[in-house]
Amino acid sequence: MTALWRRHLLVFFRDRTSVFFSFLGVIVIIGLYVLFLGDTMRAALPDIPGSRFLMDSWIMAGMLAATGVTTTLGALGTMVTDKAQGIIRDLSATPISRRALAGSYIASAYVVGVLLTLVSLVFAELYIVAYGGVLLPAGALCKILGLILLSVFASSGPLFFLTTFLKSANAFATVSTILGTLIGFLTGIYIPIGSLPAAVQFVIKVFPISHAGVLFRQVMMEAPLAASFAHAPPEVLSDFRAEMGIVFFAGGGEIPWGVNILILLATGFVFYLLSVARLSKKSG
Repeated sequence: MTALWRRHLLVFFRDRTSVFFSFLGVIVIIGLYVLFLGDTMRAALPDIPGSRFLMDSWIMAGMLAATGVTTTLGALGTMVTDKAQGIIRDLSATPISRRALAGSYIASAYVVGVLLTLVSLVFAELYIVAYGGVLLPAGALCKILGLILLSVFASSGPLFFLTTFLKSANAFATVSTILGTLIGFLTGIYIPIGSLPAAVQFVIKVFPISHAGVLFRQVMMEAPLAASFAHAPPEVLSDFRAEMGIVFFAGGGEIPWGVNILILLATGFVFYLLSVARLSKKSG
């Protein structure tokens, strides 16, 4: 199995086009923020000191959540290509079990998702510092690294289950395009969740990876929030956190960070079990 997932990694990274398109959704997010969204959002906060650091941290936190999705999906393209070219059929004819073969694709996609999200983290920190912000302290950085591992896990389960239904490169490209387009909305990046209708807010809150965005924001925005709202009434900070999706509310109360984590863990485990059940049914 180790040799297989290494093979999948080599296949993915040798295809520079696949790597680029894995980052495409993230590139769109950054492009929109730099060219349009950033100035608009900061203009809406004229009385808040340090708004640049605050909003840069907000967008970069959302970007990390989105990266875990798009890059993992891009890596799973190797499995779809292998299906289309009959390579999986050849591999299935070897002594390798179906579960081990599936596990190799999952492992390679997970590694790709983590590595490329780490690359995005480096870019995010450099961007924030370049425009007057400060680097994350060591404790916060450790939390972010843990959240990257968790968010990619939560992303890879549903995405692997989805790709088990895809049999052609065209179908995979269509799904990638749709998801890459929607991911910014589903993680509450393009428009703050508080500005959206209640029905749309509900959709975002039930989308599991949006909870990764919440957790990333809570860590990355801790310092800028403390600086920007140091002299503001507590209710002003509370309203801002709700408006910007730094916390989610449900049933009249704030969703604790522990529940956000449980949602991500449950998402990964449930979809991995569904994937195993589907693969076992196919082999039967």
